[in-house]
Amino acid sequence: MLDFSAFISNSRRVAAFGAFAIGAIAFSLAFSLAFSGQAAATPVQLFPFNLTPPMQVAPPPAVEAAPPDDGGVVHELPPRLKRQIVSYATREAPGTVIIDTPNTYLYYVVGGGRAVRYGIGVGRDGFTWSGVRAVTKKAEWPDWTPPPEMIARQPYLPRHMAGGPGNPLGARAMYLGGTVYRIHGTNAPETIGTHVSSGCIRLTNADVTDLYSRVNVGTKVVVLPMDRRADIGTALR
Repeated sequence: MLDFSAFISNSRRVAAFGAFAIGAIAFSLAFSLAFSGQAAATPVQLFPFNLTPPMQVAPPPAVEAAPPDDGGVVHELPPRLKRQIVSYATREAPGTVIIDTPNTYLYYVVGGGRAVRYGIGVGRDGFTWSGVRAVTKKAEWPDWTPPPEMIARQPYLPRHMAGGPGNPLGARAMYLGGTVYRIHGTNAPETIGTHVSSGCIRLTNADVTDLYSRVNVGTKVVVLPMDRRADIGTALR
């Protein structure tokens, strides 16, 4: 016997399945039409994920640091004024300092007919002097107090200046007893080899530091006059 209720139930299932099938076909057709319409324009992104590898962003270029302010360009001395060991005949004992004023050399006698020769700056015209003195004091990065005689000639000078790279006495000073003069460094290395000072003997800071390490308090210093030229030492090869 036909079960009418079962028939109705099965009919509903068939209708539902048919509706689902028709909807699926309609969706597929619509999707195909939409896809074909966009293909000529913009590709359809089928996946919601971005599979493109991330762009590698280059780091910003490093900023080159500004060069340190060293107070100016390094001055290159002429070969003859560079510190060197030379043959030098003298009767003075090893350890003596000889200032060859006209040739702008300072000799530190080491003995055996040799000396260390340094290029120096000396007194300008009217400010050279000569004689024999001794080192009575040594100072590193000395303060500068211009003597009254210098203040009288140059009243614009400071009355006192603390030691340091900007100080005219430079890195080291050796004071010559009984005078206002010194053997000292300089912040103006371009003046080495010239007659420019008020009577002091100046060396580059590197050279005065080297000489300072050799000279002791009590060292004899012979300053030759302008009209007497010492034997010019010959550099040892």
